[in-house]
Amino acid sequence: MSDIKKVVLAYSGGLDTSVILKWLQDVYSCEVVTFTADLGQGEELEPARSKAQAAGVREIYIDDLREEFARDFVFPMFRANTVYEGEYLLGTSIARPLIAKRLIEIANETGADAVSHGATGKGNDQVRFELGAYALRPDIRIIAPWREWDLNSRQKLLAYAESHGIPVEMKKGKASPYSMDANLLHISYEGRILEDPWAEPEEDMWRWSVAPEQAPDLPVYLELTYRQGDIVAIDGEALSPASVMARLNTIAGANGVGRLDIVENRYVGMKSRGCYETPAGTVMLKAHRAIESLTLDREAAHLKDELMPRYASLIYNGYWWSPERRLLQTLIDESQQYVNGKVRVKLYKGNVMVVGRSSETDSLFDESIATFEEDGGAYNQKDAEGFIRLNALRMRIAAKKRR
Repeated sequence: MSDIKKVVLAYSGGLDTSVILKWLQDVYSCEVVTFTADLGQGEELEPARSKAQAAGVREIYIDDLREEFARDFVFPMFRANTVYEGEYLLGTSIARPLIAKRLIEIANETGADAVSHGATGKGNDQVRFELGAYALRPDIRIIAPWREWDLNSRQKLLAYAESHGIPVEMKKGKASPYSMDANLLHISYEGRILEDPWAEPEEDMWRWSVAPEQAPDLPVYLELTYRQGDIVAIDGEALSPASVMARLNTIAGANGVGRLDIVENRYVGMKSRGCYETPAGTVMLKAHRAIESLTLDREAAHLKDELMPRYASLIYNGYWWSPERRLLQTLIDESQQYVNGKVRVKLYKGNVMVVGRSSETDSLFDESIATFEEDGGAYNQKDAEGFIRLNALRMRIAAKKRR
């Protein structure tokens, strides 16, 4: 790829991408455009601009993508009640297709030949970034330094930075022993002590949530308003998708909600232990299932549950931009037409409990039929006899034949 003249780098300004920036300039002798995404990670991103300028970068993109991330990626995913391997709410996975999309958009705007990222050759993110990039621009070139260079340790990266005059900010005090990724949906933690699946994470690792045992002794109640499967208000206050998530992260995290410690199966074949904080997502999943229980037809709900693991795997493995994910999304979104109403949840010491749900216009719950009291003939209990005998017919025949 010696003919590459310009490359767009997904750039954070940290050690890895700062080294990659210089490495691209030296090894490929190309112009580098930097792209830094604000996905709600809660960090000051402007320092990335000054670092890129100091490295001689002329085209610098720092984009606030919080609303797009929540509206067009997180909310559609939660309409499907998406969970990977029964527990993981896909906080890292769902951010990658948006980053890939913006990388390609910037490459098109700037006339770049290639895009580059800092994902390692062992992880899922390289797959997610590159599948997304190829789906959106089939002829794009991709440079993945971790698959090319020999700087395969933090010590080598630091030595490279020192020898090339790359400024690296060393945090005062105890350095974080974890590899972390954050956005509006979650914070993930991997590496060091967590590489031992038996080791309990240290309490000071967690950033967004208090320990459940340290959470307030009084529960907090929230009323969530849904329109076509999405939360549009909290306690009667209309909020944008990103604002919904930010509000829920603050409230749920303060009540010890959202911690997770799992061993997951990476797409590249290995098992990986990770810890996650997903306060807003934990509440959103529980509440969405509650409003669907009231408004969604039984067979439609069951079909969604059957399809969800496939949908979750598509997102986890990097196929957000695939035709099959888009097809599933169309079905999921169609199912949400009547998912309207309110859900009341109680947050208490790490728990999310649904304590009420209502829908004035779209509830399928008929109290006159479901009641244990006199129903005035709304339901003829004698009909159940024939229903049961017909459903038992095949088993009765088999039992007689094999007796």
